Amino acid sequence: MSLIIASQLDADFNRGLGQHPIAPILIDVADDEPWAAASEADLLLIRPSPAWRQPTVVRPPVWPGRLKWVYSASAGIDFYPEWLLDAPLVTCGRGVASDEIADYVIAAIYAYAKNLEAVTARSRAEWINVPLGRVSGTTIGVVGLGAIGQSVARRGLALGAQVVGLRRSGAQSSISGVEHVRDIETLVARSDHIVIAVPATAETQHLFNDDLLRKVKPGAHIINVARGSVIDQEALVRALDGESGPGFATLDVTDPEPLPDGHPLYTHPRVRLTPHISSNHTLVRHRLLEKVRDDISRFVRGEAPSDIVDPARGY
Repeated sequence: MSLIIASQLDADFNRGLGQHPIAPILIDVADDEPWAAASEADLLLIRPSPAWRQPTVVRPPVWPGRLKWVYSASAGIDFYPEWLLDAPLVTCGRGVASDEIADYVIAAIYAYAKNLEAVTARSRAEWINVPLGRVSGTTIGVVGLGAIGQSVARRGLALGAQVVGLRRSGAQSSISGVEHVRDIETLVARSDHIVIAVPATAETQHLFNDDLLRKVKPGAHIINVARGSVIDQEALVRALDGESGPGFATLDVTDPEPLPDGHPLYTHPRVRLTPHISSNHTLVRHRLLEKVRDDISRFVRGEAPSDIVDPARGY
């Protein structure tokens, strides 16, 4: 079987994909109109790019054309227009960067707990005894126990922290030691570090609003590695400025990205802002290639590929 693949990914990735045993026919996709390949390809491999976000982008008349399958290199599909899900099959790159993102979360937790930059002595006058925080014995709350959340949970347990988790389905995690809570209000009230790892959907839009932020444990550390839309950013600034609200926020995602110049999150003393780099994409791209190649093998054998997106759930 020969498979015609239109890919929006870079040339090096496509060369690796071209080495698949079924000898796929590869078509390079123009970045300004990646959906145009629907008329000639079986599989469209896409990535988030400005082309998908242009306000003038409407459903193409040919969509989904001859496509049998759309594969998003990213785990989230919120970046794309809704009509993308009208393709016969949509899958995503869920899980390929979960370990890297979890490492970022743990680094953020230690950075807040130990605050080594602030206690670094650069002169004799600064040679003073400053108490440091700890991670062992603290509570890490994980909102969303998918691939990223579970990777965070495993690391937190290994460090001697208590891990409480919440998942949309209400099902128990397979990770021994994770305590499941019934609602997000309980989780944020108990957690010293609150890790947000849920997909962006209508249900999670501004999940962390004024009301929920008022219920956060005083001094807690909020870490967002999901999507910026999950937090009401104006409400977060108000909460951080309050006397009994969260103590700090580590944000790898914002809404929009990047934030406009002058936005208060850039300079807020209780915020660490990074430019959506926790997935360490350049390091994990080989994992994505392995995943795509494996899924292609499944597809040509008539088997279902991994991580099929449910249009009703939006992830």
